[in-house]
Amino acid sequence: MKPRIRTVLGSLTAAALASAPMPATAAGTLTQVTGFGSNPGNVLMYEYVPANLTAGRPLVVLIHGCSQSTADMDAETGWTKWADQMGFALLFPQQQSANNSSKCWNFFVKSDYQRGGGEPLSIKQGIDWAIAHHASDTRRVFVTGLSSGAAMTNVMLAVYPEVFAAGAPVAGVPFKCATTVGSSLMCNAGTVGKTPAQWGDLVRGATTWRGPWPRVSIWHGTNDLTVNVANLAETMEQWTNVHGTDQTADTSDTVSGYPHKVYRNGAGAAVVETFSITGMGHGQPVDPGTGTTQCGSATGYNLDAGICASYNIARWFGL
Repeated sequence: MKPRIRTVLGSLTAAALASAPMPATAAGTLTQVTGFGSNPGNVLMYEYVPANLTAGRPLVVLIHGCSQSTADMDAETGWTKWADQMGFALLFPQQQSANNSSKCWNFFVKSDYQRGGGEPLSIKQGIDWAIAHHASDTRRVFVTGLSSGAAMTNVMLAVYPEVFAAGAPVAGVPFKCATTVGSSLMCNAGTVGKTPAQWGDLVRGATTWRGPWPRVSIWHGTNDLTVNVANLAETMEQWTNVHGTDQTADTSDTVSGYPHKVYRNGAGAAVVETFSITGMGHGQPVDPGTGTTQCGSATGYNLDAGICASYNIARWFGL
């Protein structure tokens, strides 16, 4: 059993292979997974699998934020809608209060931001279990998360880069921005700045892996008072440097009225993108409704911003 860690973070919560859309499958159910490995991080694991899911389909890992649970991340974010429509499995790691009093992910604890142990290994074991049980396509495994779940998303992309085709941190901080509870406060405030090379070196130093690296979609509200939006630029600098490209966007446009930038590598492939959700606070952007690009419900940290993050992230993943 891991020691209980009190947090002071408040509410901090290889290109992917695209495939043709599948016909809508029957709705699945959210169920707990047990016996998925040694689970050194002492986390819970849940899954959502469309009833008629076939072999060779993608797997998406969703990591909640502080004070949240799996139940806050499935239908509320729209991900179960896309799983049913597009045909892929969802895996939900869930933090326990025994590990962190606010149920935040311990991305700032050494044992939990390194490969081969702690929370990252538990999540990796859950992924291995899901792949084995659903014959998921190992070339199309993705991860996204909110707040501390976004920070853990960056951890997973950094320490297990060979596992993921792409990832999407929402309202998070860069990998290894903080290595103590105290330093995490500075990260949250947006006062930790490094050069792109320094950020990139932190990722390259996490493993012996040298690519291909996961593509990364980065989301942040400009009025976030919990995790400062300055972290969007720092995270962009980290992953563009890892991909060997510069920090000048190759495309700058708007999506649903929000600033959107795309960064391409030397081969012209989009490897990093950013979404600045103007005026939004700390949370996951949703767009409640029945439209083809709409999703979710405005509850808790799921904020009605008129744009469905999960839909756009699914497109970035190639789902």
